[in-house]
Amino acid sequence: MVQLPEQATVPTMYFIGVTTTKSSIMTLFPKWAKILGFPNAVLKGIDLEIHADPSDYRKVVEFIKNDEHSLGALVTTHKIDLYEAAKDLFDEMDPYAKMFGELSCISKKDGKLRGHAKDPISSGMALERFIPKNYWSNNEGETLLLGAGGSAIAISSYLMNREKGEEIPKRLVITDMNEKRLEEIMHILTEVNQDANVEYHLISSVEENDGLLQSLADNSLIINATGLGKDRPGSPLSDSAQFPSSSFVWELNYRGDRDFMHQAIAQEERSQLQVEDGWIYFLHGWTQVIAEVFHLPIEGETFQQIEEISNQS
Repeated sequence: MVQLPEQATVPTMYFIGVTTTKSSIMTLFPKWAKILGFPNAVLKGIDLEIHADPSDYRKVVEFIKNDEHSLGALVTTHKIDLYEAAKDLFDEMDPYAKMFGELSCISKKDGKLRGHAKDPISSGMALERFIPKNYWSNNEGETLLLGAGGSAIAISSYLMNREKGEEIPKRLVITDMNEKRLEEIMHILTEVNQDANVEYHLISSVEENDGLLQSLADNSLIINATGLGKDRPGSPLSDSAQFPSSSFVWELNYRGDRDFMHQAIAQEERSQLQVEDGWIYFLHGWTQVIAEVFHLPIEGETFQQIEEISNQS
């Protein structure tokens, strides 16, 4: 059963996750709050087990909705489960939340409880930090997306957006061990871009991922969106996996063992890889949600200040 926080007495934002006390945001938030002009605000964690009972999600949302000084929350691992369990408690949902069936941000405005899916925006910002402009049309690379959960839905929707025309991966391969998740992401991506070349693979072993990795062209992008390497140990690839040459490797985790990232780093020089972790994604993800909860823009010089002080911590 979920342990709800006590009634808030100062402006309070919540972090709804699995092991929230281990996150860097707990030490960073007070520093960011000073930069943003609300030094008295606090961040509190609410831990729920993975795939918690739907009633627990409803209790958390009802608490935030009814507590005067509770302003909103960032949701990590529970984006889809919380949406499914408590979507009727919200007064408004943004278009991404409705389309993807998940929410990563809870906020309040004008007496209304609002749900948002910020990952399509923050994942796009993070990708633009390391994927060069016109990269896909110039290199004809492909993408292997390991995992089909909330982050995978957001990233694949950004990558394959039909409005990008030819500036999308030549082929997108998505794998997961959960058939229902694959069906959900297939349904969403068909709406995003029905003409895109997307493959969906239900796998039962890391060796199957290894084989799909080997089928990629050079100049590709490989993403670990499984969550393995952070809250759960391991990697979606075996130690025998071979990354395609001149490719980008993106580990979405910024903390934890990150076995997947270290497998790529071991081949970084030989295969001319560029390996990225989830740090910038973490910064964009949090600042997008804080901007919504506290109703202020976080961009340009303000974001640079936050990035600099975070890199020093």
